[in-house]
Amino acid sequence: MNAVSPAVDADLAVLAKALGHPARVRILRLLLAREACYCGQIVDELPLAQATVSQHLKVLRDAGLIVGEIEGLRTCYWASRERLSALHGLLGGILAEAVDADPDVCNC
Repeated sequence: MNAVSPAVDADLAVLAKALGHPARVRILRLLLAREACYCGQIVDELPLAQATVSQHLKVLRDAGLIVGEIEGLRTCYWASRERLSALHGLLGGILAEAVDADPDVCNC
């Protein structure tokens, strides 16, 4: 097992928690399929109330997975490809450890 800092594990946990709800995964997929999207457009795509979508957007934004910019009375959102790249690297590292590990050996 490679030595990983507690900060790296904490960052991965924040990102995983942000993606821990199917509605947030769906929102992220919607934003990845478009260059940008207004909150109302996201609400139109989901069977959820506007307030619920706003809460999910906040979780994704707080984790840095999406960015929101106020444009007048509306907020435009887009996926943070830089942060998604970081998530890819973090998950790739932990998955590589899992695949490379010898299942018959316990390194406890």
